[in-house]
Amino acid sequence: MLSLILYLKMHNSFKIVNRLLVVLTVLGISMLLITCKQKSETVLSIATAANMQFAIHELAADFTAKTGVKCQIVISSSGKLTAQIKEGAPYDIFVAADLTYPQAVYDAGMAINPPKIYAYGKLVLWSYSDESLPILRMLTSASIQHIALANPETAPYGSAAISVLKSQHLYDSISHKLVYGESIAQTNQFITSGAAEIGFTALAVVKSPALKNKGNWAIIDEKLYDPIAQGVVVLNREGANLNAAAAFYDYLFSPEAQKILSDFGYSGNE
Repeated sequence: MLSLILYLKMHNSFKIVNRLLVVLTVLGISMLLITCKQKSETVLSIATAANMQFAIHELAADFTAKTGVKCQIVISSSGKLTAQIKEGAPYDIFVAADLTYPQAVYDAGMAINPPKIYAYGKLVLWSYSDESLPILRMLTSASIQHIALANPETAPYGSAAISVLKSQHLYDSISHKLVYGESIAQTNQFITSGAAEIGFTALAVVKSPALKNKGNWAIIDEKLYDPIAQGVVVLNREGANLNAAAAFYDYLFSPEAQKILSDFGYSGNE
């Protein structure tokens, strides 16, 4: 009788252990599948200058459709993004509004390549009013009290706007009217909200589907400011998605991407 009881106890213990092993095996497989799924769902973090706020979404959507790589887009001024990158922000690629800021990132040893020009931007004078075509000489008018532009200390398009005003000897007479946005994105908000009667922005903004045919704008003569050569670098931070970043970098120079950029008013990188 005792031997039978011991047998039954041992048999039941075996069954319990066996069931436990099955459960642990299933859990292990599940965790492995979850880990594999997480690894396959690569997300590319793109630090993007504000002039590209509309074009970058079309570019990212096309890139994702072609590669399956999802994109997370962070938009700010090139100067602020540079500061964030130097402080360790988890970006994989920096799509800037000029060459100076990505060059600074490269010089700091935080990019695997020196900046390469992916496009040239263009500056426009934009009014959300439909009344008249904006021209530079109207900036001195008493009817215009606020002129919006991006902060020239951190935004290349703002710096270009200051160059235009100084080259036309307008800066001293209208400097008190200038309202500075943290980036082109905030500058656009000043203009569209009516907080500024007129302002300087990127051609890519007024040609975007969201703002096309809104108000009036005029392209500023490109001889009045230095070319806005926009550069891109792949960042080399620890844990960066280097393969995905390199793929997006190459994509920016593809005919498909250059066509999208052209549609938004950018000149080609050649």
